Amino acid sequence: MYKLTRKLPFFALLVAFSAQAQTTADFENISIPPAGFINNSGAAGFFYSGNAAVPNFYDSNFDYWDGWAISKTTDTITPGFTNQYSSIAGGGAQGTSNYGVCYAFGETSLFLEGPAKGGTLSGIYVTNSTYAYYSMKEGDNVAKKFGGETGSDPDFFKLVIRGYNNDIVKPDSIVFYLADYRFPNNAQDYIVDEWTYIDLQPLGVVENISFSLSSTDNGAFGMNTPAYLCADQLVTDDNTTGTTEAEHFKNWKISPNPAHDFIRLEWVGNDAAPGAVYDAQGRSVKSFTAFSGVNTIDLQGLNAGIYVVRLAGQVERVLMAK
Repeated sequence: MYKLTRKLPFFALLVAFSAQAQTTADFENISIPPAGFINNSGAAGFFYSGNAAVPNFYDSNFDYWDGWAISKTTDTITPGFTNQYSSIAGGGAQGTSNYGVCYAFGETSLFLEGPAKGGTLSGIYVTNSTYAYYSMKEGDNVAKKFGGETGSDPDFFKLVIRGYNNDIVKPDSIVFYLADYRFPNNAQDYIVDEWTYIDLQPLGVVENISFSLSSTDNGAFGMNTPAYLCADQLVTDDNTTGTTEAEHFKNWKISPNPAHDFIRLEWVGNDAAPGAVYDAQGRSVKSFTAFSGVNTIDLQGLNAGIYVVRLAGQVERVLMAK
């Protein structure tokens, strides 16, 4: 088994000691049931840890989830979909228990909160899920074995991390290969099977980041490789002038939540405020202007899922259209 090992770079260590304040989102604050994972954040629509908020949507009719789940399962042996919540590293990063499981069939976001919003990020640990690892290593009833029968197919499983600020994608993105079989020497081919640190400082100042996955194994319905990623230990460089949690919620209210065709937004500000509704991928799906008093925001046409309402450029609330 080839292990990709990457030590924390000296520069990142230097920043860690010189930064005014840092917060680590390690998901250890989240209570996980005996089953070893939680895939339903309830009406909140987010799991919160440190200064990070990761979206989660759960449909009880089909026991279906999307976005992020939080896990502490340690099964590194069982292949297949029934083991979708385990990291191939057998637990959390740096010896911790809990970690995030991101389902990124498309693009899935992580939002920054409080003093981290509009600041820089130091880094994050990532690894493969057990499900994706064995799918690539051995193949399954949907996906191919990476490398093919001869081991020479130039396959890869790629993670791209993008940063967003003021709803605009940053020009620089970070590319990390969770598996890479493109080497002329097959002995160099690898599938990541331990927690690996990614330096996020090149993204610069961000309000949220997104994770997207791509693979050389694709079919009629998109990527065949299971679109799962495990992430842990996100370190934010906190901005002491950032928005506090109290400021996030003091000026407005939303009801009902969960919502269906509309929401009522109560804005107590004196001036009209621009607002927008964003999906879990950070894309704007509706713009509006809120006036002092009660505003009715039409949500017809939105699919069931997690959405974020941003008002006056800084305030966010989650809602679930269903």
